[in-house]
Amino acid sequence: MTENHFAHSRLIWRPANPNATRVDALRRTINWKHGLHLKDFHDLHKYSVEDYTFWQDLWEFLGIIYSVPPQKIVVEGRMKEVPTWFPGARLNYAENLLYRNDDAIAVTCSRETGSVAHYTFRQLRDMVKDVATALKVNGLEVGDRVAAIATNSIHAVVVCLAAISAGGVYSSTATDMGTQGILDRYRQIQPKFVFAETEVCYAGKTIDLLPKVAEVARDLASKGLKHVILFPSAKTEKEVHPAIEVPRGIMLSKFLASGDGRELTFEQLPFNHPVYILYSSGTSGAPKCMIHAAGGVLMQTKKELALAYDLNVGDTYFQYTTTAWMMWPFMLTGLACGARIITYDGSPFYPDVRTFLKFVSDQCVTVFGTSPRFLTEVQGNGIKPSELAPFESLRIIMSTGAVLTTPMFEWTQQAFRPDVHLVSGSGGTDICAPFVTGVPTLPVYAGEIQGKSLGMKVEVFDPTGQNIEHTGQPGELVCTRPHPSLPVGFWGDVDGTKFRSSYYEMYPGIWRQGDFIVVNPKTKGLMILGRSDGVLNPSGVRFGSGEIYSVMEKFSSILDDSLCVGQRRPHDNDERVLLFLKMRPGQKFTADLCQQIRGAIRSALSARHVPSYIFEISDIPYTVNGKKIEIAVKQIVSGVDVKPSGTVANPESLELYYKYRDVEAMAASEQGTALKAKL
Repeated sequence: MTENHFAHSRLIWRPANPNATRVDALRRTINWKHGLHLKDFHDLHKYSVEDYTFWQDLWEFLGIIYSVPPQKIVVEGRMKEVPTWFPGARLNYAENLLYRNDDAIAVTCSRETGSVAHYTFRQLRDMVKDVATALKVNGLEVGDRVAAIATNSIHAVVVCLAAISAGGVYSSTATDMGTQGILDRYRQIQPKFVFAETEVCYAGKTIDLLPKVAEVARDLASKGLKHVILFPSAKTEKEVHPAIEVPRGIMLSKFLASGDGRELTFEQLPFNHPVYILYSSGTSGAPKCMIHAAGGVLMQTKKELALAYDLNVGDTYFQYTTTAWMMWPFMLTGLACGARIITYDGSPFYPDVRTFLKFVSDQCVTVFGTSPRFLTEVQGNGIKPSELAPFESLRIIMSTGAVLTTPMFEWTQQAFRPDVHLVSGSGGTDICAPFVTGVPTLPVYAGEIQGKSLGMKVEVFDPTGQNIEHTGQPGELVCTRPHPSLPVGFWGDVDGTKFRSSYYEMYPGIWRQGDFIVVNPKTKGLMILGRSDGVLNPSGVRFGSGEIYSVMEKFSSILDDSLCVGQRRPHDNDERVLLFLKMRPGQKFTADLCQQIRGAIRSALSARHVPSYIFEISDIPYTVNGKKIEIAVKQIVSGVDVKPSGTVANPESLELYYKYRDVEAMAASEQGTALKAKL
């Protein structure tokens, strides 16, 4: 089936000057330093996963700031799967991000209301100093948790860096997460301080958060919470005095006034000291609290931004994200590269997507981070960005969070500018970094991720644990060698049992990410085909939902969205594939459309890929981080009752799928539009 996966992988971009990239400078530096003869990126990657000296090379090349140097590169850790990196070293993550202290712009804070504010590196340091001082005066100690319910704004950036500068561990949720979702997270980590928004705007609507914040505060008051610091309104930028009591609540201005004016200092801590707690996006049950180490996050994210995206002083990095996603701390590391970062609070579709795209151009963005969902929406609305604005500064478009399909690769490459480097990457909140990523010295082929990230020994395993990447057949994405951003562990998982069962159960001692992936033997490019636990398996033929979504891109002017899942109820002998379609306003779901879709799938993939049934659906479930939820729907249609967690952005949508347990009756009621496919 190799020809099906890469049949449309045509060359769409070549680097103009690969020798001028920082990743090629690293290759030359390593050759000079060690007397090696690494010829290209592939040689460099091979070295990076065979010799741990690579990580020392990277430490020096990236200019990691420290007070005490490491004694070694790596030694055995508390868990055999997770070694201790750079033992003896002392550093501070926030110090590395705040290394500049000049009057260039560090952060541009923008909102959907149109407000734009700029903060210099010097101002940023002063703001961090004020919050850090107040935290220390009010009892913050090394290892204490500081949490936030925050928009992507200057407040969140400042609080995060202030907490970390003083040795705190930072964690955040987005403001659209429900009360239960927030408590599912913060009850576990028991923060001493919670910073919270009071009033926010999204898609033109003003939302009062105080009832939610008060409920969270009441619950956490008995679990070590000392202060709830209330931000000014995101709409008016004025303080909102609560009509209801917020237990232990204090206005930000009053909290800052409690500081004693001491200078900003950076607590010097081990490389493996916890810095962030991020959360799994499981759609049922309590989320896993992933503890990430300061040095690991710093090195991995700076490696990616500096080497995969060539980010440097003078660049502007705009990552559209919420504070709940791993891309938020990833974005912050742009400061460690000396670049300006842009925070954006609000919907990219309000007042309209054209305004948002013009903003990207007007702000001279050089690296724009977005999602396939956003690009599909732009295309579906018939918008060609290059006709709206020149995008003169734009050098890289980085897409992540879901599969960027071959048609969307081709459309995006032409819709912005043909010379823009279009990058698709994939990693995980689990490691706060990519496994597969962009490579500025290699060409781009439509539908393919360019290469494996440096230092990440990514392989493709079959169910028996054999590496099959050279065959062009899909399998499990595994990482067969440790790296610095492996989580320290899960909060509360003292003996590591949950941690091991999450990643090391299928292949003992080897990290299994849970993605279904295939490598092009000719180009060495990679393609994510979907989550491996959501792999479709009708009649023993395994394929990923991403292959179906790629075909659906051809219908983007008609379809708003689609969801493809497998169904196997207890009495079924085999799995069948169900395809759910959400129509755009004014478009009709018809038998003719279903036949067109079946024909397109059969032509692009094979007859075995054609869904057994196609149904219209009014809504498709997503996580609060914008990821399509397939597994919960698969469980529901297969007969399992699912209680959605706070991670589900639209939990009511899951109710729509229970009736499809009786798929035969539903197909009959559709009067022919969802007839079983004839292969």
